[in-house]
Amino acid sequence: MSQRDRRALILLGVATMFALGYRFWPDSAEADVVQAGVSSIPMAEKRLARLRQIAATVPSRAKQMEQIAAQVKEREKSVIEAPTAAQAQAQMVQVLTKLGRAQSPPVEIKQVEIGQVQQLGKDYGEALVSVSFKCTIEQLVNMLADLSAQPEMMATHEITLRAGDAKQKTIGTRLTVSGVVPRGLAPERKGITLF
Repeated sequence: MSQRDRRALILLGVATMFALGYRFWPDSAEADVVQAGVSSIPMAEKRLARLRQIAATVPSRAKQMEQIAAQVKEREKSVIEAPTAAQAQAQMVQVLTKLGRAQSPPVEIKQVEIGQVQQLGKDYGEALVSVSFKCTIEQLVNMLADLSAQPEMMATHEITLRAGDAKQKTIGTRLTVSGVVPRGLAPERKGITLF
């Protein structure tokens, strides 16, 4: 290393020491004192009036929340309660069988398919059950009307009709019904979803 390079390194070290000393040297000037803004009496009165208005709405909002909670509790009585998803779907099959037997002449369910339980929003699950049977149009319409009158929260998900017996005027029907179940019966979704 040459003499010139050694001098440059020494000057660089001295300059660095001065820069660090300047940067971290305690400042003797006192910090600015931040004072709260002085508000006038009319501004304080307006703020107080606004707070009183807000406080006056609290009891009515509490009453509304109680009413909404009572409505939710009443509606949740129709959720299909069961310890497992299979038992909830078995209850749905029983309801459909009962509805079929109530028709005149009775509708006999030939085949039952159990679907998967899916998430329905963040608080509930949706259980699917499909049943196949032969019936007349009048029996199908009556069965769907009776389904909507059930206390359980069940609804038609899908109906598939195919040609049946022309002499007896029957049609082959595959009815898929969805029922609302507690959230705990629906499996958790894992991974990234697109929707």
